[in-house]
Amino acid sequence: MNVKAALAILMVFVGCCSNVVFLELLVKEDPGSGNLATFLQFLFIASVGFCTVGKFGFAERHIPIKQYLLLVGFFWTSSVTNNYAFNFNISMPLHMIFRAGSLMANMAMGVWILKKKYPPLKYLAIFMISAGICICTIQSSGDVKGQRETHSDATEEEKLKFIDWLWWCLGIAILTFALFVSARMGIFQESLYSKHGKHPWEALFYTHLIPLVFWIPTAPNLINHIQIALDTPYIDFLGFSMPRQILWMILYVITQGLCISAVYVLTTECASLVVTLTVTLRKFVSLLFSIIYFRNPFTLGHWIGTLLVFIGTMIFTELLQKFVMLFLPKEKKKVQ
Repeated sequence: MNVKAALAILMVFVGCCSNVVFLELLVKEDPGSGNLATFLQFLFIASVGFCTVGKFGFAERHIPIKQYLLLVGFFWTSSVTNNYAFNFNISMPLHMIFRAGSLMANMAMGVWILKKKYPPLKYLAIFMISAGICICTIQSSGDVKGQRETHSDATEEEKLKFIDWLWWCLGIAILTFALFVSARMGIFQESLYSKHGKHPWEALFYTHLIPLVFWIPTAPNLINHIQIALDTPYIDFLGFSMPRQILWMILYVITQGLCISAVYVLTTECASLVVTLTVTLRKFVSLLFSIIYFRNPFTLGHWIGTLLVFIGTMIFTELLQKFVMLFLPKEKKKVQ
């Protein structure tokens, strides 16, 4: 492994894990800030890409703009709905576990659209991932808490708890929808690259630049959450004093850019096995940190579900099989 690959792996853990921390800080302060965070993330990556990949508008495209418009539709819908789910009483650990089920959605889309067939072991892996997500979802349904104060009337309190549960169910539906939209995007992206060649940096730039117009109708919502962020207590950082939520937002956008860039570099420097292992371990580290540092509720059922998801992921990507092979005795070559 060369230095560039090792540095990319390090940046995946530093950038992506810290990015999850800042996102959780944001949504704990303001559950509706996910839309603003997504917009600023798109704006930052598009601005950097305009100067580098786009060469200030003079760069030649390798993929037609019409194809990008469809890709952007999938990408923007998936990104916005994933972050918008925090508005519906979805905890960060459940959010991360749910997104780890992308393999399940990809497989379902592959069978339905591309008519693919998979070996039995991969179906077992998908069953484990699905079972793990179901267990975690059922366990989390008993810990739903809305953004409200406790009511004195017991009957009224029960009604409010039921309303919170209904909002949580809507959040689960939104996460499921985002999961399958992301899987459909992956299939479309695969066909796009097979036809026009792989141009990941160009795709990254255009999938963040074009959707910026989609946020125009949501301007009142963005302005509202900017005001909420400005009204949070001030905090000192590197000699500067600024509202706490503004600082989290800046750090979230920077670490998100670092995370995405590191993953793109990793895909060019390492085999897909190394990339998948790195991303899987990163998700697990982020989940552990969220549970321990933010004291998110996590029962024995959650741990069982999480293990099923990650073991299933490792089986599906053949990481577990390759790991076991490392400890099996190798056949000695016969001396001629």
